Amino acid sequence: MSSADADEDESRAKRALRTVTPSYSGRPNVEMDVIGWSILLGMILVLLPMLPFLVALWLIGKLLDALTRSPGAE
Repeated sequence: MSSADADEDESRAKRALRTVTPSYSGRPNVEMDVIGWSILLGMILVLLPMLPFLVALWLIGKLLDALTRSPGAE
């Protein structure tokens, strides 16, 4: 083994790093969790009273579709 081979082995990295920044382990973000649940609850409170109207519109659409469909077509 020559001295050039020894220098080449020492210059190689022992472990490859994908980034130069330190890794981020993360943490629970309670503040954003509360905001998300609040938005969901607000949407449910707004959309739930509209549910009977949406069902009625859907049923009217199905009824009109059934009435206007020609007997031979599917």
